[in-house]
Amino acid sequence: MVKLTRIYTRGGDKGLTSLGDRSRRPKDDLRIEAYGSVDEAGAAIGLARLHTKGKIDAMLARVQNDLFDVGADLAAPGDGGDDGATPRLRTVQSQIDRLEREIDALNPALGPLASFVLSGGTPAAAALHFARTVTRRAERLAFALARKEKGKVNPLALRYLNRLSDHLFVLARVANAMGRKDVLWVPGFHR
Repeated sequence: MVKLTRIYTRGGDKGLTSLGDRSRRPKDDLRIEAYGSVDEAGAAIGLARLHTKGKIDAMLARVQNDLFDVGADLAAPGDGGDDGATPRLRTVQSQIDRLEREIDALNPALGPLASFVLSGGTPAAAALHFARTVTRRAERLAFALARKEKGKVNPLALRYLNRLSDHLFVLARVANAMGRKDVLWVPGFHR
């Protein structure tokens, strides 16, 4: 369990921050950007949760916790395993499997789409779409990091972020009265 006794340490005052392996990196380092965006995705989900309840809210609560796991994973460079000395928290397949099961349970009740969905509809759906776009940004940054630091990013963390954006899309449609309040893109409509 994490125990925080001090909120500020002054350690970052010169533009560096510590990773999970205790190495120091500039605050604008790609790794920091990646896990910082994962943190933003969790915050966006927190805002969405202000508009959800029941089963959807429980799913989102689990996702928020998972995102802290993903962030911790990205904050500790490595191949997804441990260095042998200090066990690292890593994203695992069961977290991805749960997202897939939830998508598969919800999606059949939604009508097929004839166009792309715009963010909007109900407040919950709009917030979930926002969380989805923040998650996509975190995913892009994590993939860029994986390309830059080959072998130092857990592929399951990447897979989790990819699946999460699909999960949030489906939840947004569910929050839009099972898709009936989806706002659809009409190409060239206002020309």
